[in-house]
This record gives sequence, structure tokens and C-alpha cells, in this order.
Amino acid sequence: MSVSRDAVLGSLARIPGPDGATPLDRSPALSEIVIQGDKVLFSIAIDPRRAREMEALRKAAQDAVTALPGVGSALVTLTADQTGASRPSTPPPAPHTHAGHSHAAPAPRAPAPTSRQIPGVKHIIAVASGKGGVGKSTTAANLALALHALGLKIGLLDADIYGPSVPRLFAIKGKPALKDGRTLIPFEPYGIKVMSIGFLVDEETPMVWRGPMVMSAVTQLLREVDWGELDILVVDMPPGTGDAQLTLAQNVPISGAVIVSTPQDLALIDARRGVAMFQKVEVPLLGIIENMSYFICPDCGGRHDIFSHGGAQAEADKLGVPFLGEIPLTMAIRAQADAGKPTVVADPAGPQAAIYLAIAEKVRDRLAAGGLQRPAPKFVIE
Repeated sequence: MSVSRDAVLGSLARIPGPDGATPLDRSPALSEIVIQGDKVLFSIAIDPRRAREMEALRKAAQDAVTALPGVGSALVTLTADQTGASRPSTPPPAPHTHAGHSHAAPAPRAPAPTSRQIPGVKHIIAVASGKGGVGKSTTAANLALALHALGLKIGLLDADIYGPSVPRLFAIKGKPALKDGRTLIPFEPYGIKVMSIGFLVDEETPMVWRGPMVMSAVTQLLREVDWGELDILVVDMPPGTGDAQLTLAQNVPISGAVIVSTPQDLALIDARRGVAMFQKVEVPLLGIIENMSYFICPDCGGRHDIFSHGGAQAEADKLGVPFLGEIPLTMAIRAQADAGKPTVVADPAGPQAAIYLAIAEKVRDRLAAGGLQRPAPKFVIE
């Protein structure tokens, strides 16, 4: 039995919206409702200063929808911006005058979302790229596994809302279990804790979500997952410099970012944007990785620089950012990723695993050196 949008709205009609009067189904605070099979997803826009008291509203809405026939689970999150229903309803201060002049008081600004550490997680690192198709997710998965091989407690969060790859990289099917009816329990392949939006939606379902829904989903994957005690949470970011990156930067203190790029000029142009974005939001750069750096022919043994070579190292030197290493383009890395057993665990004694381990050691040492952990920057959406 499938659930309809009208049924969802009907279940919300008895719940007052953030203003305490308008029913939630007719409130401008209610986002678009996404229905995927037996799962229902939506967000409620609020004044961020009322986030704590609005948790009761969020839970009431989630419980009401979950109780509907045909609903297996509901994901309801709170989001905040300075538009529509989330703008504070208080009028701006009246102008004041002195010496015959009138001055309007500055317009009130919505405070930034509250930044706080994820309980039990010592470090959060973002693995990012300026564009898609550079092997970022494969690199993030192998980096997480390599860090685990060094004896660290590791989690991997797939924050690529529009194109999650982690379910395929680890051959994980099925839905995560819930703890206390709300907290998601991550899967634990090969000793690391793994969570992805791909576990909650069908693989072939297009994620046609606007910014607030993306931001809400990333926040919930950060905050409502039972990560336990972790030395490092590796976050596989979506390509580019959009909502997911800003949500991560403004909600949690990031210890550092790793940029993945191929060596050709076209990819490096986008990699520069990724570096510039993290510098702008005051996230330390752990370094740049050159992926698909070269190709060794399995038949003749000859080396071929298909995408040029050395561009990422030259860019790192130019920007004053550490260069973490070169990862070759090999059939083995591709085949192992497609088979759901990344290289570090598929061939732990092989030459490619050794490269990932060397990169992981540099990342670990950079984090251990200290001075990288910093409060998340504050943003104002105008």
C-alpha cells in the first residue's frame, strides 16, 4: 500500500506550524514532500534561535507521518534560512534620531546554525573535488580503510546526496536499523562505520532536491547516526562547492580537507575552486591527491600519462598546499571498487594499497601534529 502526498498533508493538518497557529500542512515553513516507496522526507523551516523548542514540532510531525498506513519510515528535519517562514516575525527596530539626523538601525540578521562537535568523534575530514569523475569516492573509501589499517577508529559518511557511491563501493544493500526509533545505526564493513543517503533511497531514484532538503539531509546524517567513538570521520563530499559543503562547514568543526584531482588542466581549474572554497570558510587543507596520475599497461608494462602527469603536485606547490601522493589509473582499482571490495582490503599487500596507506599516514600525521581543529566559521544568509 503506497502513501500519497494528500495523506501526508492530512496527517500534518492537526499540528500547528512554527508560528503556533497555522496548521503545518498549510504553513510556508513546510518544504516539498518527497515520497520514495514507503519513505517520506521533508523539512520544516524555522527561526534558528528556536531550534531547541522546535524539536517537539519536528518529532510530532515525524510521528504523525510514520503512523500512516503504508509508511515504513519518515525523515523530518529542521532547517533555517532568512526567507519565508524562517525569518523572525518581529519588526525591525525603529529609527533613532540625533542632531537632526535620522539613522535606521541595522537590519536584524539570522544567527548562524549552532556549531558543535559530534559526540565521540575526534576529527572530521572532508574529501572533496571541484568536479565529478575524478575518482573522489573511490579515494575516500580507500583512504578510510587505510586509516583503519593504521589502527584508527574510522567512520565514512557519504554526503554526496545527488550521487551516493558508497553503497556500491561496499556492496551494501538494505536499510540501516534504527536505535530508539530515531538514530540510524551505521553498517560496519571491514571494520569501519559507514552511512549514506543511498541506504535510505533506491539506487535508481533521482534525488530532485532543493537546497534546504540537501542541507537537512546532510545535517541528519551527521547528527542522527550512532557513530560511537571515532578517531576520524571521513566525509565523502559531493563534487563542486554547493549546499552540502556549506552545511558541513557551518555545522561541525572540520579538522581538514583533502582535495582529489586528476592531473589535466580542466580538472585542476575546478580543484582550485575547491581549495579556494575551503580556504574561504577557514577549513585547513590537509593536501591534494593526484588520482588517475598515470597508467601502466597490463600487457606491455609501459607507462602512459593519459591525463597528463604532475599537474596536481605543481598546483599544490603553487598554492602552498601539501601534496599527498599519486594514485595510478589501474584496472584493478576500478574492478575492485565495482565488486564492492575496495583495493585496500581486496589486495592489502599490493602496490596500490601501499599508495593509499602512504597517503593515510600523511593525513594521520598532519592531524596528530595539532593545530588543525578549529571552530566552524559563522555564516549569515542574507
